[in-house]
Formats: sequence, structure tokens, C-alpha cells
Amino acid sequence: MEGLKRNIVIMDFSGIYQEEQFYDGEQISWIDLSDISGTNCYCDGDAQAQILERMEKYPVSGIYFIDSGNYHYMSRIGIGRVKEPFNLLVFDNHTDMQLPAFGGLLSCGGWIASALEEVQKLQEVWLIGPDEEAYGQVEEPFKDRVHFLSRERLAEARQYMAEKKGSEEELIRSLEIPANIPLYISIDKDVLCPEEAATTWSQGDMTLEEMLKVLLALCFHFEKENGKILQVDICGECDPDKSMESPKNDHANKELLRFWKKWF
Repeated sequence: MEGLKRNIVIMDFSGIYQEEQFYDGEQISWIDLSDISGTNCYCDGDAQAQILERMEKYPVSGIYFIDSGNYHYMSRIGIGRVKEPFNLLVFDNHTDMQLPAFGGLLSCGGWIASALEEVQKLQEVWLIGPDEEAYGQVEEPFKDRVHFLSRERLAEARQYMAEKKGSEEELIRSLEIPANIPLYISIDKDVLCPEEAATTWSQGDMTLEEMLKVLLALCFHFEKENGKILQVDICGECDPDKSMESPKNDHANKELLRFWKKWF
């Protein structure tokens, strides 16, 4: 770790970050992963080993940008480096608990299931964003360790949150995320409405402002209770061939980076 001062890490698989500027003027670390085959949506064992080798000198703690939702399995690789018991909070329009049809492959759509099965230090998961129907399709053994705040419940709370000051704090309290256990946070921008982000997967209807208010309430709760946030990773970029959509993501990334720099 000697000489490494940066805790903002960009993991470049697709090249899309070269179309964005949210990191301009920041002290960042850039990990080029574009030459590793077997990484798009699925990640085989050889690719995982190469990725871990390139991540080795970077700390667990920090802000990691991990490209599009096709690479959300990077969260599974990231939490596999955590050495202490922890909980996981995920913002996503999907459950990401579908086990891959091909054994031995880590997938962007099944990384949470993989984490629940394989990461012994992972205690519980809080998942914010998918609809009730998606949750109904989750395997029963996983439901015992997953706390779910659905898209429908968020819609019901939206007007209340808009009208009542401090309602975000109430929402965080209702989730009952214990601050005495370190927390890993993963954000897929596909939970945001299409006006706020352009992603490779179907999107939710949350606004960036709503997300930031909830995150602020969460961070204040953890600060008050002397809790620890281990790492934040952020995905949900668009495909490089749709880079004309990247300004929305660039703005969202800039606001998320501005927010998280205050806490790391």
C-alpha cells in the first residue's frame, strides 16, 4: 500500500468512462481491464483471477466505479476481499439473484445469490428497487437473509417523503440496518428513472435526488452510531456505442462522487 493515496478507483472494461468527465480534477486510480476476455455479463474463473490480481494493490475501502450493469458481478469480487463480518446494501432495479445456467460462471444477474452462497463474512442483504414480482421469483433460502424494499413501496412513500421533512430518516430506521456491523454499498444506476440515467438494462423510477436523500440519511445514521461503511461501488453506464446517452450518467456519477467523497 505504500505510496497509494487514492481511494477513487475506475474499473474500465468497456471504454465508456473515456466518454465521461466526472473524474476530471480528481486524484483517481484507473484499472484497465479491457484486454481481459470472458467478462461481458459473465465472468469465468480465469478472468476473475486476472481481475483480482490487478486489484490487489488497491484498498477495500473507497469508491469504485465498475462500468455498466453487465459488470455488476464486480461487486461479488469486491466483497470477496472483505475480511470482517459485514452487511450488504444494494440499489438495483433487479434482484441479481438468478443463478447462472452454466456452472462455475459468475454473472451480473446472479452475483448476490453467489455472494449469499459463498461469502462467509456476508451476514444479510438489503435490496432497494426491484418490483414485487421480481422478489417473488427469488429462491426461498435466499429470502431468509434478504430485506427487500420494493419499487411499489418506494412509490407509495414518494409523496410522503416529498412533503415531510426527515422522512428519509424514518425510512432508514424502518430498514433496521444495524450500524454495529460494517456495510458494503452497491449502486446500479438502473434503479434510476430514464431521465436521470441511461443503462444497459431495464430501469426503475427513482430520481437521483431521492437516492441522495436516502443515502444521506443512511450516512448520518451510521455516523451517529459510529458505524463503518466499507466501500461503495457504482455501475450502470451505457453501452459505448450509445455514448450519446453518457452525459446523463456523467452527471449522476459526478453527483454520487461528490456525495461519497465526504464519507471516505
